[in-house]
Amino acid sequence: MHPFIEGEFAKKFLTGDTYASQETHTGFFTRLMPSLSFYSRLFGGPLRWLCARAAKGKCDDSAWVHASVWVSDLMERIGCPIEVQGMNAIEEVGGPCLFVANHMSTLETFMLPGMIRPRMPVTFVVKKSLTTMPLFGPVMRSRDPIVLGRSNPREDLAAVLEGGLERLNKGISIIVFPQSTRALNFDQRHFNTIGIKLARKAGVPLIPLALKTDAWGQGQKIKELGPVKPGMPVRYCFASPVHIQGQGKEEHAAICRHIAEHLENWQRLDGINARAV
Repeated sequence: MHPFIEGEFAKKFLTGDTYASQETHTGFFTRLMPSLSFYSRLFGGPLRWLCARAAKGKCDDSAWVHASVWVSDLMERIGCPIEVQGMNAIEEVGGPCLFVANHMSTLETFMLPGMIRPRMPVTFVVKKSLTTMPLFGPVMRSRDPIVLGRSNPREDLAAVLEGGLERLNKGISIIVFPQSTRALNFDQRHFNTIGIKLARKAGVPLIPLALKTDAWGQGQKIKELGPVKPGMPVRYCFASPVHIQGQGKEEHAAICRHIAEHLENWQRLDGINARAV
């Protein structure tokens, strides 16, 4: 554990290999208007606090983790239990690595720093628009992410390889979502090998990550402001570290299997639980 993590709140996910939410009781307003309740707390709480710090140049790692855990806490308070498996894999690598995951909603971007940064330095591969957004742009820029234009695949690959090597050599791990966009269903045809290429070039291990975060839905007009669905679990599963051999075709297939199998199981499980309510 890194010494900058102060207070029990920021240590929320330092629970060994797994984490599971304790039962929470939502209030009347939350049950009546869950999305309004969540977004009012989100914008009036962690987002406002973190953006204010970023504007003053004080958005450091400790603040990032605190805000990340705060958002996770809000999800639980809205009635969305969180389940995390395989966190020991983060410490098994013993150095910088790549986290390769499916991308389902805005939620994983908020939550993953609270799980990973207390164990190792980390940043994201992000699209340029996230670094120029009002209010939140300075927060994302403060994390020194690898920025993609998403208009030229060759330029994006070069940016990931060059920027990724630079950060990995500094001991900073990288979270990458190889899908072209957020999606509820996993389609291997749209899951590129950019993580494999960088891991192979840098000679670092890769941790596959399956996640299901559709409790925070996508909005029709503004993707980031979709409906929040109380009762729907938020799930993450880190797999054991993978070392790339050869061209990495087998490793890429294994990552896709890890994600596809967990999503299929979770969707079936959550469907059964929804029918039982």
